[in-house]
Amino acid sequence: MLLKSGIIVSFMTFLSRILGLVRDVVVASFMGAGAGADVFFFANKIPNFLRRLFSEGAFAQAFIPVLTEVQASKDNVELKQFIAKISGTLGVIVFLTTLVGVLGSGVIAAIFGTGWFIAYLNDEPAGDKYLLASTMLKITFPYLFFVTLVGLSGAILNTLNKFAVSSFTPVLLNIVIIICAVLLHDEFSTPAFALAWGVFLGGFVQLAFQIPFLMKAGALVRPRWGWHDPQVKKVRTLMIPALFGVSVSQINLLVDTLIASFLMTGSISWLYYSDRLMEFPLGLFGIAIATIILPTLSKDHVAQDKVRFQANMNWAIKMVCVLGIPSALGLIVLAQPLLSLIFERGAFTANDVTMASMSLIAYASGLFSFMLIKVLAPGFYAQQDTKTPVKIGIIAMIANMGFNVIFAIPYGFVGLAIATALSATLNAGLLYYYLHKRNMYHLTSETVFLSIRVLLSSLLMAVALMYLQSDVVWGDLSFASRLSHVTQWLGAAAVVYFVSLKVFGVTWTTLRSPAHKVDS
Repeated sequence: MLLKSGIIVSFMTFLSRILGLVRDVVVASFMGAGAGADVFFFANKIPNFLRRLFSEGAFAQAFIPVLTEVQASKDNVELKQFIAKISGTLGVIVFLTTLVGVLGSGVIAAIFGTGWFIAYLNDEPAGDKYLLASTMLKITFPYLFFVTLVGLSGAILNTLNKFAVSSFTPVLLNIVIIICAVLLHDEFSTPAFALAWGVFLGGFVQLAFQIPFLMKAGALVRPRWGWHDPQVKKVRTLMIPALFGVSVSQINLLVDTLIASFLMTGSISWLYYSDRLMEFPLGLFGIAIATIILPTLSKDHVAQDKVRFQANMNWAIKMVCVLGIPSALGLIVLAQPLLSLIFERGAFTANDVTMASMSLIAYASGLFSFMLIKVLAPGFYAQQDTKTPVKIGIIAMIANMGFNVIFAIPYGFVGLAIATALSATLNAGLLYYYLHKRNMYHLTSETVFLSIRVLLSSLLMAVALMYLQSDVVWGDLSFASRLSHVTQWLGAAAVVYFVSLKVFGVTWTTLRSPAHKVDS
């Protein structure tokens, strides 16, 4: 069951990520890594940070376990009342937050784009970025309202085992942004405004798409205010600490953005493009596994089935190893070819490829850790423990700030990526430490031996990739030749990796859902 659901989510996420790459290709072609691109990525990052709090981040981690508990009571009336009250309460809070964001866009731009704001006060050229950012935030901030309700409806559908709908929904955002970029970029003096309006409209389209599915599932109800409702209060209690803990990586990214505003033009864009490439396997595999594992673990907790809980956690770790380790090494070895193939055209130059590849290598070194966080944190959330991840998150955030000081000064924007990867590794390590210490989950010898075999197979794959590209002069190749080379390399990498797994004894049955083992 878990593997089947994982495949569905991964396929839908794959469509979204492919269109996300197409979107980024369009953005790179029109704007490259210039000032307009820096400002758009800035203006898009702020509401997306809050989305991680109100939508699929802290809210989902608190809401899904409580919804699962209510659903287990088999009382349909109580279930609908809970959904009505949680949607009404969340809707009002996010609407007010959005309103504050639109009206206070200048203050927000000054806080998170301090370097630009100082330049504005000193009447320097970079000050134009501050004015542009404060205006663009007024357009992108309402996306928060739409996407939060999208996240709420998606969490409800996921709990009802309808994973495909919420996984497909992000595809629509990418489509709308691409359409706006292509059709409207000449309508504005700054093409980035076309992208900002794409974000706004994309949020609305996503929400409209999910409503019929909620209606069909019998979960579309009239929102009601329910701040003092016991179940809403329970979600609220669980969510408040999770607001910080689950979003540590996002806070770190905002700190990176603030520091990058003091660095050379292009720094924010280079970090963005490299992060986007890393997000492809993270979303395709890590988030897909996390999406299905939280409702599953929540049901195990409600049923007080510790054996199944342990087995399902173990399955998730296995999948992260098999998919995350080779993805990380592949990105490190192929950083420059992949960035060049995907983005090098129009305003995005060879120099931009070189700069972005350096931060991609740094980010990719932490990819496995990012994926581990996605599956280890639900082990706490499923048992309605949001305080422990918060404590761990505080430690990781403080460490990230220290790493920023250590690495950003000598290495600039690449140092920011290194710091992010190191803090993620610390975060993942501490999550497992506390799961093991409290006897909530421990690695089995089978999983440890599997990870060793996966690492060896991945290293063989990386060596093969380095050998294949050793004699290729990348700058002399046409787009068709680059595409051909990368396709062949990826195909060869897959063959080497999976053959190596087979030789080392890793079989399909090793990765199957644990349900059949637990039920027997």
